[in-house]
Amino acid sequence: MRPADRPEGIHEAGTRVLLDGFATGDPDDVLQLGAVFAGLGKRSFGMLLFVSTLPAFIPIPGVGGAISGPLVALIGAQLLVGLRKPWLPGFIARHGPHRHSVSRFRDLLSPWLARLERVVRPRASGMLDHRLASAVTGLLLILLGILLSLPIPFTNFLFGALLLLFSLALLERDGLLMGVAWAMGAIAVGVFGVLSGQLAAMAARWVDLLI
Repeated sequence: MRPADRPEGIHEAGTRVLLDGFATGDPDDVLQLGAVFAGLGKRSFGMLLFVSTLPAFIPIPGVGGAISGPLVALIGAQLLVGLRKPWLPGFIARHGPHRHSVSRFRDLLSPWLARLERVVRPRASGMLDHRLASAVTGLLLILLGILLSLPIPFTNFLFGALLLLFSLALLERDGLLMGVAWAMGAIAVGVFGVLSGQLAAMAARWVDLLI
């Protein structure tokens, strides 16, 4: 998205307005991931996480998780090490969902976002900006990204919804909502990861690839 395509004042807008901005235009245009976080400041991780989570809702087993999982883990790793703005490899930054996909997802979420906006607001910024808080968020996103990549039946929508909670907390700058996301994320990791024994094995393979 070119800067001229972005609605004025979008960096201060609510999530619904942000989605309107990204969904507006030629439906066949590709929303490049590298353009998603340009100009959003501290909310850039939230919007990039939001868009990266969309493939998790593709109703084809194995496809959504294989796309979203590594992207979510990459975002989590950057928060874990303390980056202040997202970084993506060029070949990933040049790709992304079509505008019509974002538009459909916006229409689906609008009623829920309207309800959330009544209670969600900027607060408890330490839960978002403190170095330790960013590390906790990053670690949970890495683990959830790995879980999303695993072939665990009927969990893509569940993990996708949970990741949307993280992204909304970052977008709306709501530290209390992030606290809720932490709690639910930790439960998901415990139930689907540690108990299944697959999370540790997958994490070890990813570490081996990195080193």
